[in-house]
Amino acid sequence: MVPLWPPAAPDGFATGLTVQVPAWYRLPMRTTSSDQRTTLSITCTTHVVQDGLSSAILILLPILAQAFGFTYAQVGILKGLKSISQAALEISSGWLCERIGEIRLIIFGLALSGAGYFLLSTAPSAPLVATCLLVIGAGTALHHAPSSALIAKSRPVTTRGRALGYYNASGDIGKLGFTGIFSLATGVGFAWHQISLFFGLVAVLAAISVLVATRSLRLRRHRAAQATPQGTNPPEITGWGILDWRSFGALLAVTSLDTLVQSSVLVFVAFLMLSKGLALPVATTATVLLLAGGILGKTGCGFLADRMGVRASFVLIQALTVFGLVAVVTAPVGLAFVLLVPLGAVLQGTSSITYSFAAGLIDPRRMARGYALIYSAGTFAAAVGPLAIGMIADRFGIEIAIYAIAFVATLAVPPIFALQMAVRQPD
Repeated sequence: MVPLWPPAAPDGFATGLTVQVPAWYRLPMRTTSSDQRTTLSITCTTHVVQDGLSSAILILLPILAQAFGFTYAQVGILKGLKSISQAALEISSGWLCERIGEIRLIIFGLALSGAGYFLLSTAPSAPLVATCLLVIGAGTALHHAPSSALIAKSRPVTTRGRALGYYNASGDIGKLGFTGIFSLATGVGFAWHQISLFFGLVAVLAAISVLVATRSLRLRRHRAAQATPQGTNPPEITGWGILDWRSFGALLAVTSLDTLVQSSVLVFVAFLMLSKGLALPVATTATVLLLAGGILGKTGCGFLADRMGVRASFVLIQALTVFGLVAVVTAPVGLAFVLLVPLGAVLQGTSSITYSFAAGLIDPRRMARGYALIYSAGTFAAAVGPLAIGMIADRFGIEIAIYAIAFVATLAVPPIFALQMAVRQPD
């Protein structure tokens, strides 16, 4: 019996989960420290660009709503189209990694995202805008699973958590940077068509940079035979490679509900600020402030989980999220703006508490598939959430819609107790 989270692991979780795994699971992968650094640089760069391009849609949606006269529900549909396209390819990205390789998939995803933004810069109508969002969603689907698998398979257990933490933080930097650039550029007078063209160019340059970087990368094919000593034949594996379906199922429920809440707030917070009387360029900065808070939250919540335990810290952060959402709705516009950074911290910080479970619940030969399940479930939730919340906002108003999001946040708490019992982690 091997503890999947030893006390010295950097992710800061309590110990206790034990699953019978073969001996080869514990062996470090045969990659040099130089290869590991290059792999982390490639995946973090990709994460910065792809998450930035994905989050820029949040700033674009209020602008498109004014340009084309969209209702809240139509805004939710547009966001849903992008998310559904992303989720549909994300769930198959693990299988694609095994067929064409992680690096090729990453490069293709960057190029596809760039093509979507290039096309968006010329979009004259709502149907073409929707088509562009489908293309962008497909491109942004092809980096989470291959990047996470590359990092997880190139690192021993003792450093894997830290490397995945750097990778997750890089995505938040991209979200903040790209949304900040978009909001600032619109504020000084650039048209959204011009900004879309620039972002498309950034994506293509990133794809070229990754291609050049891989020339010096001595990555091996991370197959089971390479991870085992000579003369050792690991057992055959079929299916998704999930080591503990009970815990993994609870994890899927928690992360899906949590992602639904996060995506819905990020989509509609600018509309809430508009309803309070702010001008569009100012209102869109609300999204930027939430994302800035998210960077702080993902760091702080990992530390909190180390001190309080997974269950207690998650319940506390969800309670603060509900309180923050209600406060932002009821507070005057000035105070509401001040509350956005701490709200962003608790809103997005929960992923640091939950996502680190994934690597320990997945067979390393199916790492990309397992991560694809996690990310695609969250992306499907991100598609459903804004659509449902948009329909509520159209019928009852944006304030009632935010209250509905706060209610959904409470629904993410019960599954964490099932996960707690499954992994037997004491607080």
